[in-house]
Amino acid sequence: MTKIHLTTKIKAPKQTVFDASRNIDIHQQSASPTNEKAIAGVTSGLINLNETVTWRGKHFGFYLTHKSRITAMNFYDYFVDEMEEGKFKTFRHEHFFEEENGVTIMKDKLEYETPFGFFGELVDILFLEKHLTNFLLERNKVLKEVSEKNDLK
Repeated sequence: MTKIHLTTKIKAPKQTVFDASRNIDIHQQSASPTNEKAIAGVTSGLINLNETVTWRGKHFGFYLTHKSRITAMNFYDYFVDEMEEGKFKTFRHEHFFEEENGVTIMKDKLEYETPFGFFGELVDILFLEKHLTNFLLERNKVLKEVSEKNDLK
């Protein structure tokens, strides 16, 4: 199992950052390099507990789909999205939010497993972990920009 942990500091209230993090439109904006679009489930606005979204995006030259469900949510502190359908063996992304002196500390904890045994592990080591880390870094950069401008629309 591969684990990616990131911490991002954002000069905005925790509620603002929490809502930006579960906003489908902002996610699509941050995922523009992969042309990722929400094609089923919640396709715009805020996603909530037990709701799903199916994404379609171009990764490594292939269009892939990934269906996630919000499996846990504690308003403004924490939520989890987990893959229901997609190319991973498992995929769980935990989102944590803390506020200190007007700064929100957003933490991502992404854990996933690749299919295909040794071949999947090799792909992960050579390409996938770096790709997913960069994908999250770009997402967090956009979340920071949008939240600090408090421009959630």
